[in-house]
Amino acid sequence: MSKEKKNKMINWNDVIKYANHGNPEPPKRVEKSEEEWRSLLSPEEYRIARQKGTERAHSSEMCNIFEPGKYACVCCDTELFDSTVKFDSGTGWPSFAQPIELNHVAYTKDVSFGMIRVECTCNVCDAHLGHVFPDGPEPSGLRYCINAVSLKKV
Repeated sequence: MSKEKKNKMINWNDVIKYANHGNPEPPKRVEKSEEEWRSLLSPEEYRIARQKGTERAHSSEMCNIFEPGKYACVCCDTELFDSTVKFDSGTGWPSFAQPIELNHVAYTKDVSFGMIRVECTCNVCDAHLGHVFPDGPEPSGLRYCINAVSLKKV
């Protein structure tokens, strides 16, 4: 994938296209057994990142931290989001307008709990991150609503 394509700003139409027709090729793959993930992650990290859990709203200080830096996947260290696109959505979860690279986040249609949403996962290790919605700030209009437990600041 060319550098230009990787750095393209993603929009809601792109998200839907990926969720319905397949995601960009990841830069690499990290695969481990469930036993390996359990040994590497805390019980809460495992529940959220590997079992598609959700942390309680407003349960993390990460929502209120806006200092410069990058946020990586708690499972595989892939850089996912940059603080320059982090914003206060008022939802109780860290929110971002764009991923660092187009091919670092994957999208899947999620019809659980009687809703239709788009789940976002780490495209490298399949860790559950949260969901993406079309109600974010311009120019992308996206709001990546991410579990803080799925991220680590680097």
